[in-house]
Amino acid sequence: MANPRGFLEVHRVKSPERTPEERVHDYGEIYQTLPEEELREQAGRCMDCGVPFCNSACPLGNLIPDWNDLARVGEWKGAIAQLHATNNFPEFTGLICPAPCESACVLDIDDDPVMIKQIEYWTINHAFEQGWVIPQPPETRTGKTVAVVGSGPAGMAAAAELNQVGHHVVVYERDEAPGGLLRFGVPDAKLEKWMIDRRIEILEQEGIEFVCDVEVGRDISADELRAKHDAVVLATGSRVERDLEAPGRDLDGVHFAMEYLYQRNRWVAKSQGKPSREPEREVTAHGKRVVVIGGGDTGMDCVSNALREEAEDVILLDVYPEVPTGGRYPNTPWPIQPRRLLTTYALDEGGKRTFGRQVLGLEGEGGAVKRVLAREVTGSSSRTLQPVEGSEFALDADLVLIAIGFTHPEREGLLDDLGVALDSHGNVKAGAHATSVERVYAAGDARVGASLVVTAIAEGRRCARVVEAALRD
Repeated sequence: MANPRGFLEVHRVKSPERTPEERVHDYGEIYQTLPEEELREQAGRCMDCGVPFCNSACPLGNLIPDWNDLARVGEWKGAIAQLHATNNFPEFTGLICPAPCESACVLDIDDDPVMIKQIEYWTINHAFEQGWVIPQPPETRTGKTVAVVGSGPAGMAAAAELNQVGHHVVVYERDEAPGGLLRFGVPDAKLEKWMIDRRIEILEQEGIEFVCDVEVGRDISADELRAKHDAVVLATGSRVERDLEAPGRDLDGVHFAMEYLYQRNRWVAKSQGKPSREPEREVTAHGKRVVVIGGGDTGMDCVSNALREEAEDVILLDVYPEVPTGGRYPNTPWPIQPRRLLTTYALDEGGKRTFGRQVLGLEGEGGAVKRVLAREVTGSSSRTLQPVEGSEFALDADLVLIAIGFTHPEREGLLDDLGVALDSHGNVKAGAHATSVERVYAAGDARVGASLVVTAIAEGRRCARVVEAALRD
């Protein structure tokens, strides 16, 4: 049972990280782990609540109190077994998941929550170090074959689950390496790509086939794909970025965030001797005055990369109001996950964030952006914004990065060719993962819209169960 006085006797400590002054000069991982004994003490803070809100807040339904208590007593083999029972890739969620479980921890009502992410990350790291994470191919094969389109966390999870029950799985990826936004959208400072390669190698040894540099709908037709496989899983993500509807949007130097992040991640890969595509046009922050529009994780990743490129100045404009001292807006009380954090890794490294700022337009000279025109606003969401009279201002800018979210999956090519029905948001309509086209299923952001890595993994796992049931009929 849990330590009944753990949360009273042990206080939460800060998760260890490399210092901002050191890490801003390289692309190495910034996160570290606590010593084992200290980590076990932190695990002892878990109260094993009668109603584990952490468990219900986690899209995967992770058995958090169970592996917290196993970590408390140092039963690491049991802890990793419990962790892998619900999560295929805890090394990813332990690093980059925003941890809705911690926001829902009962201790977070009036204290600091349990260090769930740190315990998860330590557990999977230790398991790899001990050689406990090994390929486990299925003993028999069903003779059925499944195509998974997209190799992000949803596609990888669906592939892993379908392979385990004996189906032959082929994952099609249009980029040069698997991982989706884990590889090309998340900076190496948050997730070094050898971690993805390590997991892909295990999946390949279990029998999954990854086919990269192939875009379904262009290099292989939708009809050909369906003819080759007994089922198709669409895990293409939600990749159409929300645009900035403002005068001057077409000026040179104004780019979507993902165009910039893809290039920076490919630049890092190339510097490590890995094959990487060359950009059609270079987007760099070096020596420039950078303005990032949008205050979420993607915006912060842009800030961090720009700092590493030695930008002259980096400022982020967030339309949300300033985060209250307690860290929660009134409309996101416990156990709801906060929309903004008091600080982030990028802000610790030197980025500047301004709240309540709405962009009105962009001005340029010679066809290139030179200024961002904005104003102060009040309100808790885009639907309740009210301008502050006389608050208009201009910011000098040589590079503007738009990071205000995503709208829906790309339709041209695969989705149009398949003719799948779409919902009111433009996502693939697949209420129980089955689409309007026979033997075609959907999972992840392509089905539910842009969400968290943990949601994507959960989507892939659930979709795999639906596909398996259909293939067994």
